[in-house]
Amino acid sequence: MRLSRVFLLTILLAAGAVASRAQVFPSASTHQISITAGGTVSAFQPDFAGIWACSVTALAESCPSDNYVPVAQTSAQRLFGVGTYVDVKLTRWVQLEAEGRWQRFHAYGGITQDNYLIGPRLPVYRFWKATVYGKALGGMAKMNFDSYGDHGTFTALAFGGGMDVKLTRKISIRAFDAEYQYWPAWGNSTLSPYGVSAGVGYRIF
Repeated sequence: MRLSRVFLLTILLAAGAVASRAQVFPSASTHQISITAGGTVSAFQPDFAGIWACSVTALAESCPSDNYVPVAQTSAQRLFGVGTYVDVKLTRWVQLEAEGRWQRFHAYGGITQDNYLIGPRLPVYRFWKATVYGKALGGMAKMNFDSYGDHGTFTALAFGGGMDVKLTRKISIRAFDAEYQYWPAWGNSTLSPYGVSAGVGYRIF
């Protein structure tokens, strides 16, 4: 949990820096800047079902224990989790999103995945009180492979989008957020988790 605390502290410091900067902007432009923080629940396909294979095919019948690598494979069991996000709107088209997600529930064989990502967020279309957006994030992911302590930290990229619906001046609903992740260096291959999230946001200012 130490990493998650550092991640949240970094988000709060960045938000404070933006808020301080906003106070010195002319009043004609400050209305464009806003920060929204929220919480989510999610369901993800982890792309791993606990299968390992020997990385040296010639020794497949007598593979040394340190030559086994995880195999990407669709899991029959979804991972559920909770998360948080912070959206920073600087201008109409310049926006950032940071997210942390802890997928620890309904785990198969001790498999869990956590994400710490940040990147640009683009409002694609607005109608009624809804905003449809796209996003491209990057950062890292932590993964437990089993119940025996095997784990790792990996580079993660995420592409997706969703829809936020404003309920009041301060409160919004994240109706859905779909995300496809790409982990370029996972074992001796790649991993592609994907899933959806939903939640509630609160506009700080």
